Amino acid sequence: MRFMMLMIPKGYETMAPDTQPPADRVAAMMAFNKAMQDAGILLYCEGLHPPAAGKRVSFASGRPTVTDGPFTETKECLGGFWMIRVTSQDEAVSWARRCPASDNEVIEIRRVQEVEDFNEDIKKHIGGFETMQGRGPKAKRKAAKPKAKTKKAKRKA
Repeated sequence: MRFMMLMIPKGYETMAPDTQPPADRVAAMMAFNKAMQDAGILLYCEGLHPPAAGKRVSFASGRPTVTDGPFTETKECLGGFWMIRVTSQDEAVSWARRCPASDNEVIEIRRVQEVEDFNEDIKKHIGGFETMQGRGPKAKRKAAKPKAKTKKAKRKA
């Protein structure tokens, strides 16, 4: 089973766009990441810039509207996440408890919906989804390279 562990640092929603964590906190978090990698459960992890550096696209009345951060109505925001593969939610909780988080941080653990979690009616609409995610049998493992622009040969008259 895959789980996403979402880091929610209180106060991050009001941080400046160029805010960086202290180096000792990064070192501690990297040791935690390495422990999960060594255990073979870490699929990937990412840290996120503060909301002040972001944008939101909302769809009121079916029309996309872009809003620049910071978002004053935000009470919580993501600071980063880990995607892990473990055998149970209890195991995910066990790993989250090992995180060197500070007093102002919370980790939310959410199970990822897998194709096999859906009924047959839904499965017929999501065929090929695992390939899109890079997990299916025909998934391409390398990033697509941009196609080179080609000049059309001039024809001689």
